[in-house]
Amino acid sequence: MKKSTMFLASAVAAVALFFSTNVNAQSSPKFGVGLNVGVPTATGGRLAIGADLRYQFDIDRQLSIPLTTGYTNFSYKGGGNSGYIPLKAGLKYFFNETGAGAYGLAEAGAGFSTTSGGGTSFLYSPALGYSWSNGIDLAAKYEGLSNNGVSNGYVGLRLAYGFKL
Repeated sequence: MKKSTMFLASAVAAVALFFSTNVNAQSSPKFGVGLNVGVPTATGGRLAIGADLRYQFDIDRQLSIPLTTGYTNFSYKGGGNSGYIPLKAGLKYFFNETGAGAYGLAEAGAGFSTTSGGGTSFLYSPALGYSWSNGIDLAAKYEGLSNNGVSNGYVGLRLAYGFKL
């Protein structure tokens, strides 16, 4: 693994650990399971599909820190496939003071290729979504990967169910 990617992954883990020790004692962490479907941005891309697990803890009513991992697969015209395991941390901001409803999300981290020789990529993912009180969460997102000057990604939707731990 490149030193820069290792540094990025270590920095993400350190930030997450720092914020987890300063979380409001009255808030309870949340856990979510999501399905991601989209269209790859690379030439010849046909479908991006994946699943993720998200652990989220609140800083206050409007600001949360999500930690996300899972698996995403790209299929290409002509039958090729490639996949990666994302490891991301970010900030989720609810536009409503109640801490529910519409939100903006920004995550960054590393994408570990499951394809032989694929390596590790810098991963970033902005999203806009809506979270209902029954635990359903729907977001429009972009997830991009960059490795040695080569970029790939997808535009898609994330449908998830979240619950308090």
